[in-house]
Amino acid sequence: MLATIPIDDPADPRVAGYMNLKDAWLAVGRGVPTPDQRAGLFIAEGELVVRQLLGSRHEVVSVLATPTRLGSLSDALNAIPTEVPVYEASRAVIERIVGFDLHRGVLALGRRPDPPDPDALLAHAPACVVLEDLANHDNVGGIFRSVAALAGRSVPVLLTARCCDPLYRKAVRVSMGQVLRVPWARLEDWPGDLARVRRAGFRVAALTPGTDAEPIESLGGRDDRVALLLGAEGKGLSEAALCAADVRVRIPIDARADSLNVVVAGSIALHHLAGTSRANRQQTKRGMVE
Repeated sequence: MLATIPIDDPADPRVAGYMNLKDAWLAVGRGVPTPDQRAGLFIAEGELVVRQLLGSRHEVVSVLATPTRLGSLSDALNAIPTEVPVYEASRAVIERIVGFDLHRGVLALGRRPDPPDPDALLAHAPACVVLEDLANHDNVGGIFRSVAALAGRSVPVLLTARCCDPLYRKAVRVSMGQVLRVPWARLEDWPGDLARVRRAGFRVAALTPGTDAEPIESLGGRDDRVALLLGAEGKGLSEAALCAADVRVRIPIDARADSLNVVVAGSIALHHLAGTSRANRQQTKRGMVE
């Protein structure tokens, strides 16, 4: 039987980490210590995302849920350490705690891990995705979801210092919790850090709608380890990033359309690379049999 802690008072200090998320959660930033007691934490929202957190490598600090959600999550909650508090509250109390209508009925706090070394992530990765200055949490979360689905969790995501926080609750939610599964790290020296990506054995491919770029079909040779470079909505990749890339590639689109959303474009590119990789493996296997 799952042991829960009832919460009746929205001001209960035991659930302070969940309070006023609508207005105050941005104070956490990227885990830089602040007077806010939630610094160094992140939040998972909704049953599917909370399940991803509970099954991930991240430390779970606490869980807050309605009785209904506790019932549907009981299998996953019974598997976490017994010292992790599981708070039970009505939907009305939870909405007063968080400051908005939370129809998903469950939240969990996780502890931010120490930032990984990009070189360690790149050492054995078959490919990687590099994001330059993406400030939209929906786009960052969507890219992580696409990486997990189309490239796999062995493909890391590297973000420039000006990218938004992948562990902001909206990005985590849009990614369907894949931010907690796909490895990622920050690149602080930009675009200089593209040199370390290249030294790790990657061919840096900048995705751009420019007409001087090569068709994306040119990517993905048998020995290619591709670092797919994606830029922000609107301005796209900076000229410095484009110049630092090994190749510029484009997705052919109708001339009457300006461009594709970065998540859509990145997903198409990842699907192409994944398909090319599968074809190369099958060709290699056939050659070994012959």
